[in-house]
Amino acid sequence: MKAVIQRVTKASVSVNGEIINSIGNGLCILIGIKGDDTIEDMKYIVKKILNIKMFDDDNNKKWSKNVMDKEYEILCISQFTLYHTLKGNRLDFHKAMPAQTAESFYNNFLIELGKNYKPELIKDGKFGAMMEVNIKNSGPVTLEIESPLKFNKSNQCNDTQ
Repeated sequence: MKAVIQRVTKASVSVNGEIINSIGNGLCILIGIKGDDTIEDMKYIVKKILNIKMFDDDNNKKWSKNVMDKEYEILCISQFTLYHTLKGNRLDFHKAMPAQTAESFYNNFLIELGKNYKPELIKDGKFGAMMEVNIKNSGPVTLEIESPLKFNKSNQCNDTQ
């Protein structure tokens, strides 16, 4: 599972010219789901999204607060193209989870985010739709995270970060 996380002062998502969701200060996150992603991958990404310190504190100390500390909003956008490969100049998306499976996985991801934060502050686009995402990036600060490739038998991630 992969997330491209952008710190924003505002962001919105539109379908067919109509804004379906918007946020103020917070994170706009593009979510890619790989064909073999598991619940452990999902939990890892959720934990990282919610705990990465991307914001300043009230005294302008850099990189000291996370989205939960600031009680900011999160706008999630499903984006299968994050799992692309190039064959020459042609795009191939065979590594992405098929849409019929990915939609329920993505919805469970949103539920997991809400369980660990405030569900009313979690917004999203429309799965599978052609969307227009408007982002006012703050910084700009953009990070990419990906779940580790292997988990040990006790379902603990091998990542030590």
